[in-house]
Amino acid sequence: MSSTSDDLFRALADPTRRRILDLLAERGTLAVNDLAAEFPDLVASGISKHLMMLRAAGLVSATQQGRQRLYRIDADALAGALAPWLAKYEPYWSDALDRLRDLAENEEPPE
Repeated sequence: MSSTSDDLFRALADPTRRRILDLLAERGTLAVNDLAAEFPDLVASGISKHLMMLRAAGLVSATQQGRQRLYRIDADALAGALAPWLAKYEPYWSDALDRLRDLAENEEPPE
């Protein structure tokens, strides 16, 4: 596994970082203060450290708007980073989806 993959999995291993990704997925672009408001037990600098790790892993990107730094999920980077890992497991869900399709196509519709 490459260093980039290690960074990705290290970033995703933390529940706070996963929650930050969830918030960005739900709400789009957010400032550090907006994210910090969702974590009353953490200070804004703590959220910034989590965001730095997410940026290093390529999961989020940031833009400067005035005095605020705005964060958003980098969808292409996220998909690209996860694709090789997910590809290893595709045969498992692919078979399950094929079986589900076969069941759905062969079942009589309810009356």
